Amino acid sequence: MLDILKNGLRAALKKIINSSGVDEALIKELAKDIQRALLQSDVNVKLVFGITKNLETRSLNENPPPGLSRKDHIVKILYDELSKLLGTDKQFSFKPGKKNKVLMLGIQGSGKTTVTAKLSKFLTKQGYRVAVIGADTYRPGALTQLKTMCEKSNIEVYGEENNKDSPQIVKNGLKHFENSNYDIILIDTAGRHKEEKELLDEMTRISAVANPDLVLLVIDGTIGQQCYSQAEAFHKIVPVGGIVITKLDSSAKGGGALAAAAATGAQIMYIGTGERIDDIEIFSPTRFVGRLLGMGDIQALLDMAKRLESEGDEERLKRISHGKMNMEDFYYQIEEATKAGGLRNILDNMPGFSGMIKEDQLDQTEERVQKWRFIIQSMTKQEKEDPDLLNASRIKRIARGSGWTEHDVKELVKAYKNSKSMMKASKGRQMQGMLRKMGLG
Repeated sequence: MLDILKNGLRAALKKIINSSGVDEALIKELAKDIQRALLQSDVNVKLVFGITKNLETRSLNENPPPGLSRKDHIVKILYDELSKLLGTDKQFSFKPGKKNKVLMLGIQGSGKTTVTAKLSKFLTKQGYRVAVIGADTYRPGALTQLKTMCEKSNIEVYGEENNKDSPQIVKNGLKHFENSNYDIILIDTAGRHKEEKELLDEMTRISAVANPDLVLLVIDGTIGQQCYSQAEAFHKIVPVGGIVITKLDSSAKGGGALAAAAATGAQIMYIGTGERIDDIEIFSPTRFVGRLLGMGDIQALLDMAKRLESEGDEERLKRISHGKMNMEDFYYQIEEATKAGGLRNILDNMPGFSGMIKEDQLDQTEERVQKWRFIIQSMTKQEKEDPDLLNASRIKRIARGSGWTEHDVKELVKAYKNSKSMMKASKGRQMQGMLRKMGLG
């Protein structure tokens, strides 16, 4: 997906990660590389210069927070700025206990009917009961296509082959589903051009009949920056509540489409990532940028770093970052890793670690971490504060109390000691030392 943008951003990021030190010249070079990658992906020039200026200014003037190296801080700044460019992570929720009506709009050829079928299956998998009304009376075979695609997912479609009155079809369809137990009704309409007055008038009439809870505008990602004027034109006639960008898998202009759509202020809610019926996903700027940068979803890691700082446990942080942590601190790290989505999520999405850990090794490590939590819980307060007290008889007692073997307890003690010495050597580098902080060094 968006290979040109992805490769350009990753190459730029690699320079920072692989550099021996960070200076002004390197930061300026990074900003230029990011500029080039964004412009090649058809992102608006003004937006590009705004983001790279912020990147440069913040990287030169901001001091990294405690526990974060300067390199990691620059990576985080780039992540923040790109996420901001693509909108916000607002969550839309369908209202429970009522039929949520969703009106699907778009230019001809944007893939609206396909998106309607994809979205119906996607929402069904999320636990919603979904039905569809086919009200595209202009394109021959539109209703047949919709029914064929929805049939595979057992989605009921209402349509009238010989009726050309779209608003009437919508009215009849809503009446048809009136006494059903559906949560969401998707309404597929004819593709229209922003200059075609007759079709735009019809769109207004359909909207009046449907009284939708959400209007989704489907836009073809291959048109790049033109997304802005297209979304703006539709929004003037019917208030657009969300945008779906399609064909991002094949588009060199996808970055421009995403940035332009976000600039309208309307929320990008879904993106189409391929041709298969399952190739649709909820759009999250932070997750999306993480994937572009080869970082996966680092939000869990950022949240964990924030918690470490905001909880204000300065003594604990000081002990951990100086390699003086006790077993209680070690347990705290394991708990934090669990809160952040588990070891698998963290290793999969961590900068530089994605794909490096084999599946069987990851499973074994996760099992070990689960054991360690129970073993630490079986220790006395004194033993947690001073693990050097753990002699053979104490280890035997802890093994019995936790339900694991003496070998498991010894393995934990060894991991704790390794982690402690590695943390001391790392001098508290937050992101690069994250594995060690979790006792996995």
